[in-house]
Amino acid sequence: MPYQLPPDIDQRVQSQIALGIYQTPTEVLNDALDALEHRNADLEAIRAGIEDEKAGRMRPLADVDRDMRQRYGLPLQ
Repeated sequence: MPYQLPPDIDQRVQSQIALGIYQTPTEVLNDALDALEHRNADLEAIRAGIEDEKAGRMRPLADVDRDMRQRYGLPLQ
């Protein structure tokens, strides 16, 4: 299904193509959507972490560090 981009967006896509990294608008848009999906996943992970902290589902970093060092045979500090 063809879609015509608004002129300002099309100009931004064309400027990316002009840099020589992308050959087609589809490549630019695929990369942009991938970046958006990664950003959204990061934001969701942050939200989940905040909810865990609010609910008391956290461990002190020193405890996690000690456990990981023991698990992987790293020197304790």
